[in-house]
Amino acid sequence: MSAKKDVWAIIGAGNGGQSAAGHLGVQGFQVRINDVVKETIDAINEQGGIYLENGVVNGFGKVEFASLDMAKVVDGADIVMVIAPALYHKTIATDLAKVVQDGQIVFIHPSATGAALEFYNIFEKENCKADVVLSEAMSLLYACRSPKRGTASIKGIKRKLMVAALPANKTEMVVEKLTKAFPEMYAGRNVLETSFENLNAVVHPTPTLFNTSLIESGRKWKYYYDGITKSIGDYVVELDKERMEIAKKYNLDLNSVMDWYDILYDAHGENLAETVSDVKAYAEITGQESIYTRYVLEDIPMGLVPYKALADLAGVKIERIETIINLGSQLLNKDFENEGRTLKRMGIDGMTIEEILHFVETGEK
Repeated sequence: MSAKKDVWAIIGAGNGGQSAAGHLGVQGFQVRINDVVKETIDAINEQGGIYLENGVVNGFGKVEFASLDMAKVVDGADIVMVIAPALYHKTIATDLAKVVQDGQIVFIHPSATGAALEFYNIFEKENCKADVVLSEAMSLLYACRSPKRGTASIKGIKRKLMVAALPANKTEMVVEKLTKAFPEMYAGRNVLETSFENLNAVVHPTPTLFNTSLIESGRKWKYYYDGITKSIGDYVVELDKERMEIAKKYNLDLNSVMDWYDILYDAHGENLAETVSDVKAYAEITGQESIYTRYVLEDIPMGLVPYKALADLAGVKIERIETIINLGSQLLNKDFENEGRTLKRMGIDGMTIEEILHFVETGEK
């Protein structure tokens, strides 16, 4: 007799959420999905699942049910996977704190930078008594889109995806569970490593801001193929070096963005522009039509801002990261540094680097 498969609750029915739910359904897992958009929930329920089309995974993924009611979706699940823009993490964490149950794994996929820390902080503030394990992924497993409600297209799947739990001594248990559905996932050292390896913060804000005139021209373009030229790519690589320097202060030796393209996509080139052009999954990723995009609105405050907060604590100079935070704030008339994921939001303000490292390893402050 085969072992009972885990029950998955998906929080978020956007591109990633529908792709993951469909993928899990195709594999025969029991899966249910929650979202705040009634039309999406209705479409999935009417079909009984999600169609995966025109991608690397195709078929019909059966979904047990879709619901606007988060508590109903979470009840009895083994793994609660949050696949939503990081801008909504605070609201989702606050709601989840009221409905999670003992023994569940809360898997934030992807984290952006510092999601597990923020969820932990919110669960504490909400006096959540459930014995759950928080975990996060460094990025989204898929390159995907949802062309219409109830349908998703997975254009590519990363060859490897780093995952860590908070505390780190729970990571192996979490990975053992996750790899039953997603064999690409593997254990990182801790949630600082998964957060510092957030490549969205590296490859999204800079090219977006540097292509403002193209975005506002009304012309159709490809984000990676057209938007990352040699000069822009070279700037991104230098910004990436600052990310790696910050991480060294937290006892982490990171892969460069160029290394990651080899690891994740088997993509290569003499520079970043050539390398991203070698990623077949990027062929249909179109450029934005507005500067008010999650590549800026999310990846600066939830990606670069926590980088800066951790850099300031460690005394690391980060001219390029600060330039992009400031440029985005000025172009969009936002105060990203104060609106973003600060040390206080992550629940680690007032702590030394040594205390933060002890906390992420043991869960003890």
